[in-house]
Order: sequence, then C-alpha cells, then structure tokens
Amino acid sequence: MNLGNSLFHARKRCGLSQETVAEKLGVSRQTISKWETNETLPDIRQSKKMAVLYNMSLDELIDFDVDIKDIQEIIEKTSEETEAKIDWTKAWGKKYPILLHYQNQVNIPYYAHGISQMLDELRREYQLNELDAMLVLKDILANVWKSRQNQSKQ
Repeated sequence: MNLGNSLFHARKRCGLSQETVAEKLGVSRQTISKWETNETLPDIRQSKKMAVLYNMSLDELIDFDVDIKDIQEIIEKTSEETEAKIDWTKAWGKKYPILLHYQNQVNIPYYAHGISQMLDELRREYQLNELDAMLVLKDILANVWKSRQNQSKQ
C-alpha cells in the first residue's frame, strides 16, 4: 500500500473528513486530498500531527494496512462464545481447500497421538493449562513453518 492510501484509510477509520483534518492541521482540504492521492507528500511535522490525530505512531501511519488493523480489531472484539460457533476448518478451507479433504488421506490418529504427547509435555514441564499449551504449540509450529519458508527462499 502506498502512503496516500495509508493516509486515506487511517483518516476514514477515524471517521474524519478531509475538511476536519485540514482544519486541525492548519492546511487546506485540497492539501489533504493531494497527500491522499500521492500528488504531494506531507512534511514530517504534518505527518507527526496526523499520526497523533489518528491515534497511531508515525510508523503505523506510514505502514497503515487497513486489512491488518481491521482483522486485529475484530479478533480483539470477538467473544469466546462467538469463537466457539465458528467452524474454523470450513472458514479456512475456502482459502486452503486441503483442510476440507485431508481427513480421508492422512493418518490422523498417528499425528494426533504425537501432538497429544507434545501438549502433555508442555503442560507438565511449564505448568500450562490446555489452552495455553495448545497456543504455545501452535506458535512453535508457525515459527517452524516461517523458518522453513525463509530457508527455501535462500
């Protein structure tokens, strides 16, 4: 995403008009429009003022990705009851079809047994509850995956 899009989405996320932002920054509405369309760039002082106005750091404003921010906010606001109602396999299966049909191809009991043992080891060794052990194991798996992806790129 480019800077203009970042500025536009950050402003919209705060529910502010170009006129309101222009007034608070002491510039014209046209200046805000030019920044948001990448016709011109704000100086560092104006950028810092916008970051404060939009309640984010300057780094966040520059790299603002509306999708990531929205997803993070949704996750934070989702209750455990709602999470329990979501069929995650079906939801992710739309993007990764293997999740919808691996059950007939993979020896699930074999892998489930190994995973169950790892969960039990994590619980015992670090005095974790079931959920925390699962989250730690999931995070370890994700990091192993990222490491393998990085190695394959080299």
